[in-house]
Amino acid sequence: MKTRSGALRELRRTLTGAGFDTAALDARLLLLEALRISATELITGSDVPLTPEQAETLAAFAQRRLNHEPVARIVGEREFWGLPFRLSPETLVPRPDTETLVETVLDLLPDRQAPLRMVDFGTGSGCILVALLHELPNATGLGIDLSFGALVTARTNAIGNRVGSRSHFALSRWADAVSGPFDLIVSNPPYIASGVIPGLDEEVREHDPRLALDGGPDGLEPYRILLGEAKRLLAPGGLLAVEIGYDQAEALAGLAKLHDLEILRIAHDLSGNPRCIAMKRL
Repeated sequence: MKTRSGALRELRRTLTGAGFDTAALDARLLLLEALRISATELITGSDVPLTPEQAETLAAFAQRRLNHEPVARIVGEREFWGLPFRLSPETLVPRPDTETLVETVLDLLPDRQAPLRMVDFGTGSGCILVALLHELPNATGLGIDLSFGALVTARTNAIGNRVGSRSHFALSRWADAVSGPFDLIVSNPPYIASGVIPGLDEEVREHDPRLALDGGPDGLEPYRILLGEAKRLLAPGGLLAVEIGYDQAEALAGLAKLHDLEILRIAHDLSGNPRCIAMKRL
């Protein structure tokens, strides 16, 4: 019968042989979840044999990973901004690059103690909204999504991260059912051109919801809608911050000018790519 350490070594070898660059980390995360143990329990009980049920669960997890399902989806959770977020089929897996948006917003706000009103369009797992509410103790937030399943997940994450009392969630196609004014508008909208999606990495193409990826023929349709609504929704001096694709900064600058928005900052991610644009009403 396999021990915990033996099962870990075997899974690591299997994933390495299949070409996964993160085989060691993937194997460890899958084992901990399959056995429902902590990292400390793995270290102190490395020679404990797996039960038949644990071995079966781990084998199923391994097969899912070999089918290129992201580890975060298999374990059902991903950390973002140091907080845990549950996932569902209707939500994207929160990515470190999106923390650039949170960092930018917090850096531009003159008073983090202010009673700000914010809205997050395409909230998904709620990671942006929840992270900001976690840092802005007197703010309230509204999460908007077209997917009811995503809204249920976001609400669960808000409650789990103790900002449930300051957050609300609503079903709407962008701002159709929303009225302002808001001090802060944030969004990580779908921004991939429709024709590009079939060529995306398998982990994204096959496992992320298309609704959260497809930004229309040129990837800019959600930005046209959001920037077009900014004047109606933003309070005087309000801030609009959106995540963008690595090659969309110039196009967004043109849209900002068209809608009388002043660009305050174009922030770059850890890879040096433009990842967030923050704007305000002129």
